Amino acid sequence: MAKTRIAPLIPATALVVFIIALPQLLMLRFSVSQYDATSLMREAFTLQNYITAIFDPFYQQVLLRTVIVASLSTAVCAILGVPAAYLLSRAATPRLKTILLLCVITPLLIGNAARSVGWIVVLSDRGAANSVLTTLGLIDAPIRMMNTTFGVVVSLVSILLPYMIITVQSVLDGINKSVEEAALSLGADFQTMLRRILLPLAMPGVFGGIVLTFVLGMGAYAAPVFVGGPSFQMMAPKIYEQILVANNWPMGAALSFILLAFTLLVTVLLTAVLQRRYGKL
Repeated sequence: MAKTRIAPLIPATALVVFIIALPQLLMLRFSVSQYDATSLMREAFTLQNYITAIFDPFYQQVLLRTVIVASLSTAVCAILGVPAAYLLSRAATPRLKTILLLCVITPLLIGNAARSVGWIVVLSDRGAANSVLTTLGLIDAPIRMMNTTFGVVVSLVSILLPYMIITVQSVLDGINKSVEEAALSLGADFQTMLRRILLPLAMPGVFGGIVLTFVLGMGAYAAPVFVGGPSFQMMAPKIYEQILVANNWPMGAALSFILLAFTLLVTVLLTAVLQRRYGKL
């Protein structure tokens, strides 16, 4: 009986594995090859690309900046997304909940590049943000927000926040409201109920949102390119530059695997910390 149920899934599963595994294997082979200015790539087996990517101070700085930006974006998404998800989950009426959910989902219909370009209008020296601050008399001269970590994080949060909200909200929907009511009726105030009852129950959703936003932040391309500018180096734009601009496929492939490995490492460490704090997720 079990074989009968599994059999229809085998072709689709095999196709997905093939589509994912084959490009990864090709990139792995490229990453241990040598770059050649004439033929672009020479067949070889060398770890020089990985050694350069790991120990070169420039690439170390690029990776560090990528981790910092992804971490800051994830933290802001968690701080803003969890309360928003709670309000969405506990909306007064189904009609209001539908309207709020549409407000969260609608930005996902716009491409990341378009949204990042939109932030140029807001964050530039003569953009909307500086104009409002100057009009209110809060600043005398424009504040530099473009080509900075702040600008990139703001742009990334606008892209990643819906994923955090939707992930947490889906888990909160599965938590019965009577749990909150019972805690409140037994004398707990609202903050205590959130901290000791609701948040531990919702932690799988919070963790899922954190992992999702962090992974997407590590691989961000549009925000660093459009808002960060050419001097704001992060891993994804650097991989694009190595492969399609410099035509250095071996180095680009090595950077891709380093980004993948480091993202997995941070995710595993984060999982271990959260499991120790909140138990099995």
